[in-house]
Amino acid sequence: MRGEAAPHTPVWFMRQAGRYMPEYRALRAGRSMLECIRTPELAAEITLQPIKAMPMDAAILFNDILTPLPVMGLDLDFVGGVGPQISNRIETPFDVDRLGVPAAAEVMPYTAESIKLVRQELDPRGVPLIGFVGAPFTLASYAIEGKGSRNYERTKRFMYGEPAAWHRLMDKFETILADYLAEQVKAGAQAVQIFDSWVGALSIYDYVTFVKPATGRLIERTKKLGVPVIYFGTSTHHLLPQMSSLGSDVMGIDWRTPLNDAWKLIQPGQGVQGNLDPLLLQGPWRELKHQTDRILAEVDGRPGHIFNVGHGLLPETPVDMVRRLVDYVHEQTAK
Repeated sequence: MRGEAAPHTPVWFMRQAGRYMPEYRALRAGRSMLECIRTPELAAEITLQPIKAMPMDAAILFNDILTPLPVMGLDLDFVGGVGPQISNRIETPFDVDRLGVPAAAEVMPYTAESIKLVRQELDPRGVPLIGFVGAPFTLASYAIEGKGSRNYERTKRFMYGEPAAWHRLMDKFETILADYLAEQVKAGAQAVQIFDSWVGALSIYDYVTFVKPATGRLIERTKKLGVPVIYFGTSTHHLLPQMSSLGSDVMGIDWRTPLNDAWKLIQPGQGVQGNLDPLLLQGPWRELKHQTDRILAEVDGRPGHIFNVGHGLLPETPVDMVRRLVDYVHEQTAK
């Protein structure tokens, strides 16, 4: 992340702790997503499952980008086979104003406790821990849509129609997310990622006008914590120059943009993370190997590359393919 020499290209995967692992499915049986997040022993165990099974170079805390929403006053539930659902979504400026911005240490103490438990297991292994949050726009889109969306119609209508309330909403998210990341770092997270998963739905103008100010403040505040920051979104080729100008240490690149093109669009000295299509892990090894070689060739030995998927691992992913890929990247890039 700092652009320093490494013995091999480091590898970790978004959603590396999750439904593709039988250990995870066994632990989750009869337990809700929120119960696992809010129970430090369970969150720590899930975080460690892929580290115990494979030679990953980093762990990412088991959590969810929507964790702050309930403490702000939104009724969130994870519905099996459907995904996150918010029963009292934001519809009016008044709904924005009623949202609370409580101190993260008071309302989400389980996250810090989970991090402390994980660090006790990771430190002897020499494996660092990544904390994370969702970015203000991505959380706002869930809060307004009430669920995932394809076109973000409600979000854009609110953004265009109620610009003052929109900026108040972004300010609230920036405040609680900056505080939440500070608590994660204080507890022991050694790097953080900001997931702006859905910001690619915006034009460059809309990003600069409606999103960049609050997200820029969030990244600026987070960098003052003294740990590296990754900023990631999907379908963001057109936004990379604007996103990278916010000054994160690393830009996460999805699978749509070749890494050698991405480096031309971001700030000098920034690292890149990515960018294998996660579906390749469900294909034959020959194609996975070929495209892994392609990505490594695009990097061409530049410093600051973290091998990752271009979005999260999918539930149908074979564990053996994940393990084989980690080993292969390590072998091919060993100095």
